Amino acid sequence: MYAWLFRHLPGPLWIRIIQTLLLVALVVLILMNYVFPWASQYSPWTDSTVGAAALSPAVL
Repeated sequence: MYAWLFRHLPGPLWIRIIQTLLLVALVVLILMNYVFPWASQYSPWTDSTVGAAALSPAVL
């Protein structure tokens, strides 16, 4: 898939490398800003119980 994408980018090698880096940066930006925050609400690892024991009166 990556070779197919790289072959179909226009321009000489150095321009294709720059375009590939920009595409990777765009994908990372989209994932970090939209996909991961949306998916984190469904993740069980985001529930925190650090302060829960200090708030309950019958810990002992």
